[in-house]
Amino acid sequence: MGLFFSSSRTVRPDENRPLLVTSAGKPGSMWSDGFGTLATRSLQVIIVGVIATALILGMLQLTVVVIPVLLALIVASAAAPLMAWLRRRGIPSVFATILTLLAFVVVLGGIGWLVVNAVRDQFDDLSKKAQDGFQSVLAWAESLPFDIDQKQIDEWVGNATDFLTSAQFGSGALAGVSAVANFLTGLVLMIVTLFFFLKDGPKLWEFLIRPFRGSDYERAVRVGHKAVQTFGAYLRGTAAVAAVDAIGITIGLLFLQIPLALPLGALVFVLAFIPIVGATVAGILAALVALVTNGLPAAIWVVVIVVAVNQLEGNFLQPFLMGRSMKLHAFAVLIALTIGTVLGGIVGAILAVPLTAAVWGIIQVWDGPNTPARWARRKQPLEEKADTVTAGTPRTAD
Repeated sequence: MGLFFSSSRTVRPDENRPLLVTSAGKPGSMWSDGFGTLATRSLQVIIVGVIATALILGMLQLTVVVIPVLLALIVASAAAPLMAWLRRRGIPSVFATILTLLAFVVVLGGIGWLVVNAVRDQFDDLSKKAQDGFQSVLAWAESLPFDIDQKQIDEWVGNATDFLTSAQFGSGALAGVSAVANFLTGLVLMIVTLFFFLKDGPKLWEFLIRPFRGSDYERAVRVGHKAVQTFGAYLRGTAAVAAVDAIGITIGLLFLQIPLALPLGALVFVLAFIPIVGATVAGILAALVALVTNGLPAAIWVVVIVVAVNQLEGNFLQPFLMGRSMKLHAFAVLIALTIGTVLGGIVGAILAVPLTAAVWGIIQVWDGPNTPARWARRKQPLEEKADTVTAGTPRTAD
């Protein structure tokens, strides 16, 4: 049966009233032919699209809840091996959860302390160098082939000053205060949710899949295990790669005596969680700081160091630390980043790739531990299939 043909046949009891009858002898309908099948599938696609759109719009209205819960789930998945190790040592879940949270606080607090101290110690020197660099940029602008005089530069500076003292900037500052309040609310929710995910994660998932029976229950168990495994492997692998990137670039910046080397290294670590784009942005910022403070040769050397570290990461560290199972095609990563950025900004860009990797991992175990969903199973490449068909065609006598 094809798109425009079916197994139905038309019986004409008379010339004026044709009757469509199926192969089983029962009267058919307009929905049983090829166009009817196409219309049915189109209607199903529209319904699924409407439901998906409604879910996305609903989550966008509840980002203060959705994003902290997703972040807590990913962090809890990354900490699952540590929690399992502590439980095997006989430590109760409550104390194991507290120890894990304290480990996170110590690591993040230590990084923050190093960054704040570095900025405080070098702020005066950096401020003076930034002013000198700004003046050198202005002098370079005046030497360009097209006409940019001091009057235009003063006008631009005046416009920027007027904006900073305007009511529009004040309303933006108020919006910033509201964003800070939402951030604090989400941070508290994430910490509380993370505590319960670490302490009672398996029990919570077991409660959610109670309605399933038989093969559906086994599938739900596989899906939960694969999602946690994928989230954890992605976050641990990305954190390890980001740490190596940050350490390598920081050592290079310290060797070149670039100010704010530690804060720039911390920024490299954070931006490394955004694939493709993060490394580029971090390299540009480091090169700009080197250009303003130490001149063009230092900026060129910073670019060389960033490119070398990124090549080491892409060719050796990621395949070794994250494995082939976590490797997504660059096109899929780019599409996921674009959608995540449009829907959720920077946080959406950070969450897009692990969510995509988790969905793909779930599809790989949908019909069994090593059996993907039927539509996602690997098929014989077209070239090999054509060669097989050609080889199997009997030769005809000339």
